Amino acid sequence: MRANLVFTCSFAILALSLATPAQAQDQSGEGEPDYHHGDADIVVTGLLHTSRQDALSGVAVLTQEQLTGAIRPSIGDTLAHTPGVSATSFGPSASRPVLRGLQGERVRVLSNGIGSIDVSNTSADHAPAINPALASRIEVLRGPQSLQYGSAAIGGVVNVIDKRIPETVPDEPIHLTALGTYATASEARSGAGSLELPLGNGWVGHLDGSYLKTSDLRIGGHTLTPALRAEALASSLLPPDPLADPEIDFTANAALTGRLPNTAAKTWSAGIGLAYINDGGNIGVAYSHLDNFYGIPIRFATQPGQGQEAPRLKMKQDRIDARAELLLDGSLIEKVTVRYAYGDYSHSELEPDGAIGTTFLNKGMEGRLDLVQATRDGWKGASGIQYMNRDFNVIGDEAFLPRNDTEQLGVYTLQQYNSGSLLLEAGGRLEHSKLVSSPEPGQPQFFAGNRSFDAWSFALGAAYDFAPGWKFGANLSRVERAPSAEELFANGPHAGTEALEVGDPGLTKESAWSAEAILRGEIDGLTVEASIYRSWFSGFVYEARTGAIEDGLPVYQIRQADARMWGFEAQASWRFAESGHWTFHADGLIDYVRTDISGSGPAPRIPPLRLMGGLKAKSAHFDVAAEVERVTAQTRTAAFETATPGYTMINLELHWRPADNDSPLSLVLSANNLFDVEARRHASYLKDYAPLAGRDIRLTVRVEI
Repeated sequence: MRANLVFTCSFAILALSLATPAQAQDQSGEGEPDYHHGDADIVVTGLLHTSRQDALSGVAVLTQEQLTGAIRPSIGDTLAHTPGVSATSFGPSASRPVLRGLQGERVRVLSNGIGSIDVSNTSADHAPAINPALASRIEVLRGPQSLQYGSAAIGGVVNVIDKRIPETVPDEPIHLTALGTYATASEARSGAGSLELPLGNGWVGHLDGSYLKTSDLRIGGHTLTPALRAEALASSLLPPDPLADPEIDFTANAALTGRLPNTAAKTWSAGIGLAYINDGGNIGVAYSHLDNFYGIPIRFATQPGQGQEAPRLKMKQDRIDARAELLLDGSLIEKVTVRYAYGDYSHSELEPDGAIGTTFLNKGMEGRLDLVQATRDGWKGASGIQYMNRDFNVIGDEAFLPRNDTEQLGVYTLQQYNSGSLLLEAGGRLEHSKLVSSPEPGQPQFFAGNRSFDAWSFALGAAYDFAPGWKFGANLSRVERAPSAEELFANGPHAGTEALEVGDPGLTKESAWSAEAILRGEIDGLTVEASIYRSWFSGFVYEARTGAIEDGLPVYQIRQADARMWGFEAQASWRFAESGHWTFHADGLIDYVRTDISGSGPAPRIPPLRLMGGLKAKSAHFDVAAEVERVTAQTRTAAFETATPGYTMINLELHWRPADNDSPLSLVLSANNLFDVEARRHASYLKDYAPLAGRDIRLTVRVEI
């Protein structure tokens, strides 16, 4: 309550400061980039906007033009071709980003710099309450700046940026952005649009909406892996088991091909925003509603006694966002920013007959107050305070978590010094977390009580321009993370994942020393970026399959041990020829991560080596591209984890701008997985039951006027 009052008062003070007569103008802050209109080189996630070339760790930016071809129903699949990024692939609707092999609680998914306020970190079957179709930009951030967003960002930050609270006054009477897509693999029909309307005297209104409907996903090959198909066929030859479900046809399960059952979805969203912008800054508020209904791929039974369900999730969220920014002329403080969001989230896991099995309820808020220092002799910095509160409950016969509350308060600072050829950066964060478990009467299986943690984190980095157009950077960090309520308190069956999940109330803090070196450069049309990293974890928290089966469900146990992780990423683009109005480019990407747990061996669900290469021809009106993606087999597996075969996909894309590079209309026609191969992501819990999409022909149209 005190934290809510602090942020409310801070917001009110900034509002009063802005409520002075001023000439409204199209601006987003003095000296700041107009990133909504294509400034691809500027990374805006974080308090200190910086050039991507100066970032001290691997950073990825998907601009609006790139999103036109990359957009998918889930954030994970939208980012799946980004260096160092894989996806959880729990079906086409619930796919969350995996950053350098880390997923779940270690990756923060943000909406305009504030958490998604959902339960997507709780389990892989829970989709984030963020719609990428409305994004104007998505950024993936690691390194020192990620400390601003909490200890859960130990793996990195994915920030989905939209225009729900306007930051600029449009030049046009109405600024319209619209996106429409049809995709054959899921028969997806989707549309999304947003409007910004200048109302006069510095006021700007915003409206947006989206709609998506899909059928069951078409796949290349069989639903089950060869090993599971053989197991199911062998089960069909056994005498009837009195404990087995007589309705399960193992032969039919083994023969499933062509479509991934129970993956259809229907989603819609709507939002409204209002902002006041003047020379002194801006202030705004927005309301949004998201309604999502989607199915989870079935973990088909292959042996007598196994459970088999077809869970579907009906999810909704109502969210309020507020932002205020005050620009100052002071010699010490340049800008003060307040951001706040409140979310009321719920989803129900439905039985095949439509009855509600389990309901997840989450009410939460997050707020932050940031102070950005004025630049002095190459020195700039920012500091702030962040508060988050979550009230979470699970109701139903298969409630695997007790009612719990999480409260976090963090203070942080980030400082930079730039002498021209040398850039130095340092950041630090102190965070206090309190987690309280309050089981209902009749739930003796759950831990009752509270856990508190104080986490200290810091990061140091430097970058040096050692030759014209070439930069070498390095960073060192030590980050601590408090375990989540899900990792501490879970104990029971979860229908969505068709697993029995068991937490550990005795978990300690997870900490990691990490080092990364990065090289960026450009010469004679060749652009290169490469990084190598290593982490030493103490108390690494992971979910391991034990091999036990209870009530027909596999048991997954939260465990903790030391771990080592290392990996690398590299990408290059070469403009190797020009002819008339055309330029010709060759692109390449490679990434790899390896994680080993002390006393256990390889960590579960770590993506294997991936290589991508492509050729592209570009002109003012057309881009034509062909791409080959090779994902190698993953044979380094954890206990009770199966190996995943490699696959090769061929993708083609045609991008047409009828006018020119600044055309308000663009069309993208793409053929993904052209040869309809059967592909499975090792990072997915359901990889042996749910392959990726087969051949997918997509047509996307974007209009911005």
